[in-house]
Amino acid sequence: MSTEALRRRPATAGRPVGGLDRRQVHGVAACYFVASFAALGLPPYLTEILPTLGDRNGHWAGLLYIVPTVFSALGAPFWGRLADRFGRKRLLLRAQLGLTVSFLLAGAADSLVGFTAALVLQGFLGGTFAATNGYLGAALRGTELSRALTLMQGSARASLVAAPILVGALSPWIGPHRQYLLMAVLPLAAAALLAFLPEPERPPAAAAATGPAPAASPIRLLYLFEFAFVFATIVSFPYLIALVEQRLPGVSGTTAGALFALPHLVYLLTAGRVHHLVRHRPRTGLFGAFVLVGLGLAGHGAAHGLAAFVLARAVLGAGLTLGLVCLSVLAAAAAEGRPPGRMFGTLELVSKGGAVAAGGAAALVNSAFGPTAPVLAGTAAAALAAILVLSTRWSPR
Repeated sequence: MSTEALRRRPATAGRPVGGLDRRQVHGVAACYFVASFAALGLPPYLTEILPTLGDRNGHWAGLLYIVPTVFSALGAPFWGRLADRFGRKRLLLRAQLGLTVSFLLAGAADSLVGFTAALVLQGFLGGTFAATNGYLGAALRGTELSRALTLMQGSARASLVAAPILVGALSPWIGPHRQYLLMAVLPLAAAALLAFLPEPERPPAAAAATGPAPAASPIRLLYLFEFAFVFATIVSFPYLIALVEQRLPGVSGTTAGALFALPHLVYLLTAGRVHHLVRHRPRTGLFGAFVLVGLGLAGHGAAHGLAAFVLARAVLGAGLTLGLVCLSVLAAAAAEGRPPGRMFGTLELVSKGGAVAAGGAAALVNSAFGPTAPVLAGTAAAALAAILVLSTRWSPR
């Protein structure tokens, strides 16, 4: 066997249709996990970070929670188009390095203005989720792609399980603010690992369509339900720690972090099985997801003890899992015949838009009615979305 053949063999052996083998897909997921550790794990502690920067009561927590999201949403379609044009791997590496720089600036900031500027850069220069999905969308299709997207959500959930607990445990020695400096090494390490992965090639059967473009209406419905699901689940995040501390006086930071992480732990334990169950009926699963999310959030509003909070978080986790898996299946179907960078960039714009709206709504209702109000707002949003899913016939293709 020639030297050239030896060089090429690892890049092709054992791959599925799309051109990435299972080990490489898992490597991408691991890189996303380490890169998202600070981006997803530290924001729940903004109510503790901001008093050290002059915002004594943490009133800006809800708005600052969504600052990276706003600028990630604004940048996602732009970076997605560049990825389609110049290569998905390059743009994925750019996103990881952008997170590294922004985390260093956030950890070193000594004023609210400086910290906010770092969060702006984190959003615009980051966007690792859209970049990762675009990378996978260029190489995989159908069930392989939906399974990979489910795995990427698992990476995000793993970060949300581990990071709040670790941040809470480290807080007595290193404040959450300065932990940004420590976390900056993670996306840098992810970039180093991603440098060894190949530039993906679009599978022939999933190449850009030569016939008429896919209908706009179904993909818009996918975007609508993505927005609604993100809003309903995210609206409870910014003030959850405050709600737990109000209902459970004297609760430790580790326990509060564990409660925050519980729904994401449910996802990690059950997402693979759920994907197998709903891959052929994602619309039905999405309806069930909104129902469970609404019930779980309503339970938050009524919970006054640790056991009640655990139960409410577990029900929310079931809804979160079902919804994220179904949306991954629908997104994989929608990716057929569409440029992956642009499609996933737009989907990220919609998703981040839902998070922005959720953060803004959380700040408003929390200021007016206290930390119980955001979970009740999520309950109402989930109920409306469930009715819409039930009354709409659609397919994302």
